[in-house]
Amino acid sequence: MEKGLEVLVADHLFDVLFEQDPLMPVFQERRFQPEPDILALTDRGDLVIFELKLHAAERASLDQAFRYAQHVGQWNYSQLNHKYLQYKQGSEGLIADHQSAFELVRPLQEEEFNQRQHIKIVGTGANDELVGAVDYWRKQGVSIDFLPYRVYEFGTSSYFEFFSPPHDRHRNPAHKKGVLFDTNLSWDPESIWYMMENDRVAAFGEAKRWIEVLNKGDTVFFYHRGWGVVAAATVIGDKKSDGDATLYKDVRFVTDKPQRGDEPIKAMSAQRVKHITDTGFYFARTAKVPYLSKAQADRLVAELGDVVAR
Repeated sequence: MEKGLEVLVADHLFDVLFEQDPLMPVFQERRFQPEPDILALTDRGDLVIFELKLHAAERASLDQAFRYAQHVGQWNYSQLNHKYLQYKQGSEGLIADHQSAFELVRPLQEEEFNQRQHIKIVGTGANDELVGAVDYWRKQGVSIDFLPYRVYEFGTSSYFEFFSPPHDRHRNPAHKKGVLFDTNLSWDPESIWYMMENDRVAAFGEAKRWIEVLNKGDTVFFYHRGWGVVAAATVIGDKKSDGDATLYKDVRFVTDKPQRGDEPIKAMSAQRVKHITDTGFYFARTAKVPYLSKAQADRLVAELGDVVAR
């Protein structure tokens, strides 16, 4: 079903589908409403409009996407925030959530949202008319992409392949990598000490599945919200369970680690991490994306070692 495709894309905008330029979903279409399939924001506040097709996309898809872009491109912050609150009930508001998601030093001002729009058309393929139209509008300076996907069936399992640009920059998560991993401060201030004192990296509750992204040999950077990266370690163990709500892997620390009672905790700020790695991150998940190459991880370890030295 097309709704299934929409949910799949929206749920993974900020981890694997757009790993080099993560997106924050802010709205999904409602049944029987003439609305874009998905709306998302970049860290700069640009609005991204997704038009999804369950099968091959045709020229009519582009015409529809342009109509939506013309409509939502005129929204002011109040209108955009209203849509977001329909999508994210219980939220404090778009400005606060956007700053938290991208760990911005300062929140964007209302007038900084929706200054630019980008169109993404997604389908299993495209006819020549659509490809030609997309190429034409790109040459005219319009920010528009056609993104193909495929679904493969192997036995009883289905595999989803998504081609988001730039195609050649995607990293195989099975290779050695660096991962910024959340210490769970927002939910339990004791979680960091559970990890530090037991030499492990852990994930909890509904987020426990994120422990799966870490492999032996990966470098994990412990990210303490509001502080920054407080330590780094190499993953040395397989997945283990500590009760129904906790999954963890054993690690060997490669930098000094904070001790209970440290005040303040020595940490490298999110902005400093971005500068060293030349990477922007989406911080609203337990495992931050994008993942770092081994070279980036080694460079960050060296810099972090000086910051957290006891």
